[in-house]
This record gives sequence, structure tokens and C-alpha cells, in this order.
Amino acid sequence: MYYPIDLPAERRLLPLRSLAAVLLGVILLLSATAAPLDAYIVRYKEQFYRLYHLHHIQYPDDTMENIYWLEKALAADFCNPLYAEALIENPVQWEKYRCLFMMHINLKLIEQYILLGNKWNKRNAYFYNAPWKEQNLDSLKTAETCYRTALYYWEGAKEWQEKALDRRFRFINLQRVQFWEDEAARMEAGSLDYEKTLLRELALIGKVRGQFEAMNGETY
Repeated sequence: MYYPIDLPAERRLLPLRSLAAVLLGVILLLSATAAPLDAYIVRYKEQFYRLYHLHHIQYPDDTMENIYWLEKALAADFCNPLYAEALIENPVQWEKYRCLFMMHINLKLIEQYILLGNKWNKRNAYFYNAPWKEQNLDSLKTAETCYRTALYYWEGAKEWQEKALDRRFRFINLQRVQFWEDEAARMEAGSLDYEKTLLRELALIGKVRGQFEAMNGETY
């Protein structure tokens, strides 16, 4: 649309404002007549588990978010077998599935607590960190808490892994959750052993803590 160059700007904007008003009216009308969407309620283990996700860069807040969803998954009820993560065709498969699910959630929690602990772990007590001795000791305490919490979940993972490998399930393989089956087998073989890793990290924390505690005014 052509306007004389000397037409005031306010006059030139009138048609655009009228068009915007019409569009806004249409949007409001559609909103008023549209059927309301049903709310999606998260209440089952599988639903909470699907909210767990990995990030390209795992910041502490991302890790704590995942811990929140995984702990919710542990506490919630299982969904109907029809909506399980694996194909369930009989009660025995359903029982093994529940054992594998609980084992897997405990393992994921261990991974997240290790990631969180690594954010605060100090693997060396450099002499030039002496001015921040107390802050470093606090950081080590946080890392230790994370690793000890991971050890707690390791006990849960072992308990459910033993149940998942019960002789009744010997010839049952849930292919859709083959990774969970592999985790159970690796734990049995000893190639997946978070306890060994966590105890090593806790021993290192004890060593580094002693070095920081020994620092004094002459250290730096």
C-alpha cells in the first residue's frame, strides 16, 4: 500500500493495527470454542522413567533433575503390563520385568550420584589451594555424601539383580529391554561393579581430606 511520504507515522500504522486487532479477535474466538485438552498425569514407574534423560553437558541441576525423576520412579506403582517397557505375555515374564526394572533404576541412580559427586570431588590437594582449605573440605564432604548414597543404591541393585536371575526366569529373555538383561549378566560376572569404583573414590577422598586438614599458615 502506498502512502504519501509526508503522511504522519501514526496514520500509516492504522491499517496494520486494524489487521492485528482482527487476528487477535480470531485467536480469542478459536480459544473460546476449542475443546479443553486432557491433562497428562504422571503416576506410574514407567512414566517417571521416561522423564529421565541424558544431557549433552551434564550440569549439576540436570543431574539432580534426573535423580528426582528416578527416585519418583522407584516409589511409584507399575503401570498395567500392556504399557510396560517390554512385551509381557504371562505372569512370570511380568515378575522378571519388575525385578529388572527396579535393578535398572537403582543402577541409573548410582550413575547420576557418581556424576554429581564428581562435580565436587577434589582429586588433589594442591598447596596453592590452602587459602580455600575449608571450601575444599566442604566440597569433599558433598562428594562423599553422593558416593555413599550411590553405595546405598548399589545394595538395592544387587538385591533386585539376584531376584531377576532366579532359576524360574532362566529361559525367559525380555528382548525389548535386552540392555537390562545385559546389566544383570554383567553384575553376575563382576564386570559391572559400582561398589569397587565407589570404595576407591571414597578412599581417595579420605586421602585428599587428610592433606587439606594438614595445611596451615605456612603451606602457602
